Amino acid sequence: MDFAKLYRPTRFNSWQFIAFVGLLMSGGAELLIRYLVRRPLPAGYGWLYVCWAALFVVGALVNLFGKPTPHGHHH
Repeated sequence: MDFAKLYRPTRFNSWQFIAFVGLLMSGGAELLIRYLVRRPLPAGYGWLYVCWAALFVVGALVNLFGKPTPHGHHH
């Protein structure tokens, strides 16, 4: 089992990459809202992190336990 698929972005599948970028963008938006705009976060903003984390876990499971693609046919 290749655990680099869990922490190395070059080894992420598309689901993991989307979740990773979503976590980064949500964190950046939270910092901007808190410190630049100085407003309270919208209600339920924390659920974004839960959704991104769940998407990352599902993508990681697919990446770790999914069938590898055959190496003979590339586009």
